[in-house]
Amino acid sequence: MNLAQSQPAQPQQNQLQHPANPAEPQASTFNHPDRFIQGWYWVMPSRPLKCGQVQPVTILGRDLAVYRTAAGQVAIVDAYCPHMGAHLAEGCVDDEGLRCFFHNWRFDSQGVCTDIPYLGHALPIRITTWPVVEHYGLIWVWTGDAPPPPPPFVPELENVVWDVALGKPFVHNCHPNVLMVNAIDAHHFNTVHNFPIEIVFKNEVVNESAIMFSNTTRGGDESWLVRLIQPFYQHEGTYSMCYSYGSTGTVTLGPDFLHFYIVFALRLGPDGTTEGQPIFVTQRRSGVSGWLFNRVVLWLTQQVGNYFAKGDTKIFQTIKFDLKTPLKADQSILQFMHHVEGQQALQYGSWEAVTA
Repeated sequence: MNLAQSQPAQPQQNQLQHPANPAEPQASTFNHPDRFIQGWYWVMPSRPLKCGQVQPVTILGRDLAVYRTAAGQVAIVDAYCPHMGAHLAEGCVDDEGLRCFFHNWRFDSQGVCTDIPYLGHALPIRITTWPVVEHYGLIWVWTGDAPPPPPPFVPELENVVWDVALGKPFVHNCHPNVLMVNAIDAHHFNTVHNFPIEIVFKNEVVNESAIMFSNTTRGGDESWLVRLIQPFYQHEGTYSMCYSYGSTGTVTLGPDFLHFYIVFALRLGPDGTTEGQPIFVTQRRSGVSGWLFNRVVLWLTQQVGNYFAKGDTKIFQTIKFDLKTPLKADQSILQFMHHVEGQQALQYGSWEAVTA
């Protein structure tokens, strides 16, 4: 909320152009139950996966095996052995590779077959591996063929060391794209959360896969709440939402002296549902006092996230999103839909590129 400016910001040159017909664009990817955007997606928390362990996971409809090598590196491979189709998560980690339980074929972390005990040598066979990073306390997988960029991050904390806490994973009965637009649904801040000010967003295209929305207006001076917090907002607004791949959103909010950062890591689940993992982030502070302060900040961040989620959660269990009657207040939602439609879509399950 920007309590220092009295006029809405003028459109910037890097803003997306609003479609001529406010009901456009016709979505071919947005909210499609079998499509998602090529990108980084959360897999599981990092800490439970110890060296020498392998876990089966199903992500975006694809069966995978995730393991941590003896040196501590995480690898992700397609789940089924090319010999007879045994699930590789039934096997064991062998130094820096993975051995199938069924016939002890060994594959290294790049998916190359390095040993077949029955033959006494390897065959020129490999299994598909996927780029993987550990970031914000989670294991993330890159789903596309293009070279992977850095995973989603909090813009204000891009170049600093951070602390994180993970919230409780959740499942909602709607597509991740629909869940994402909630944070830029300007009017619902008034109707659901009872905010006494008008919310107007400006957008900034960060890159082809990321877009940021920030609130630009002030108001509500007749409200005791606004008068109470106004001294803490002296400069630019402190509510923004940065979206990556249409499914991961980073919220930045709070008074000028202490911003709260919440990352909503989402992925498409079966039948167009959402599998989500909240992440609470803060800048790491040194010393024992800094560690204790960060525990308090992360706890407060979680309470802020819970407050906003509490009012909306029931909607996501019953909503059948269909924006037939867009209003001026829905401008940011239309811009987000347009941004999603401009990215490379993949097919749920196969992860193959959608070309039409």
